[in-house]
Amino acid sequence: MQKKKNFSSPKIYIANGNLNKRWHVHYSYRNPDTGKLQRMNNIYGGANRYTTKEDRLAILNVYRSKLLSLLKEGFNPFEDNTKRYQEREDGKSNKGPVNGNKTPKKPVDPETVDESITVAMPYDEAFKIGLKYKEKLISDTTRRSYENRLKNFLLWVEKNHPEVKTITDIDKKIVIDFLNHILDKTSPRNRNNYRTDLSSIMQGLEDNDIIQSNFIKKIPVLKSVPQRNRTYSREEQRTIFEHLEKTDETLLLFIKFISYNFLRPIEACRLRVGDLDIKNKRIQFKAKNSPLKTKIIPDILLRDLPDLSKMNKEHSFFTPDGIGGVWDAELSNKRDYFSKRFKRVVKDPFNLGADYGLYSFRHTYITKLYRELVKGSSPFEAKSKLMQITGHSSMKALEKYLRDIDAEFPDDYSELIKS
Repeated sequence: MQKKKNFSSPKIYIANGNLNKRWHVHYSYRNPDTGKLQRMNNIYGGANRYTTKEDRLAILNVYRSKLLSLLKEGFNPFEDNTKRYQEREDGKSNKGPVNGNKTPKKPVDPETVDESITVAMPYDEAFKIGLKYKEKLISDTTRRSYENRLKNFLLWVEKNHPEVKTITDIDKKIVIDFLNHILDKTSPRNRNNYRTDLSSIMQGLEDNDIIQSNFIKKIPVLKSVPQRNRTYSREEQRTIFEHLEKTDETLLLFIKFISYNFLRPIEACRLRVGDLDIKNKRIQFKAKNSPLKTKIIPDILLRDLPDLSKMNKEHSFFTPDGIGGVWDAELSNKRDYFSKRFKRVVKDPFNLGADYGLYSFRHTYITKLYRELVKGSSPFEAKSKLMQITGHSSMKALEKYLRDIDAEFPDDYSELIKS
């Protein structure tokens, strides 16, 4: 005969999001006298001291998860559990009574345990909790990317699936439909980025037992061809520099940090006045592959720098109004500002296409430097020297980068294919 379940899965009561009411975890356990499931006392645990939905759900979800674990281990609210607790703490629950050998663990009867542990939590609240779990593990820039993509997803669900209410209603088909919507509007690369960010947030929900599994991991990544910034010819680079000397010296210096010090545009935006050590010709900054990277400042760049001695070391090095000053803006907004300024001052006047940008100067000068280095040494020696200058983390990464920007060219092979 089929055995009755001893307890119901613990649930979280959120009073329809009303923070003025008492939220709690509740469950039922089978009364040994009546044989019926009986509602147990609510578990509050101080959760109602918290004043935001995210905080209350986070703490109550921990209580729910721990309670379910204890119930599965055999803890019974109708019995004295002192002995079971002591055995659990002492690690003796699996010891034999005489010789101390471990006895086989009794298999769990699936009919006595409710495996449905997901909480009927509003999907927007659940995703906010998932994002909160990730906040301390990611950078501010990544967090803003997560927030923006999650916001777009939630708005799309609200508009296209008004029947969806809880996190358990969000299924694989809904996410695939949304990703196809992004693909139609933008590109495979952007669609893949949405998939990655949403999957990361969902993984936080799985890790904290809010959902049973992260199904987004099973959604395939689409093949995408990355867009590449083209390198400038020697004549194009010279003409642009001459133009900026007359029209925008701040933008020119910004570009020289990318060209001569091989900084990425976002790394140049991070610079503060104090990051430059003029006396020792050093510069420190947070790089893509390192929390703090130190490079030399080459003389070709050093002679273009203004006097920094009287500037506040905590001020931003690059600002819209010049060198050294207060610029209270998000890092991504700073990068976008200089990209738009470059478009207005350079790209539009010179009719440059979308594949030319600030990053193109980094490609241009790394290509130029590598081809000069390889003239007097082997390719491996040239790459070893180049890696120290550019700051690539490995030879493999540098070689891939050089291939991507077509920096390596073979010698003329006409003699080899003569008939």
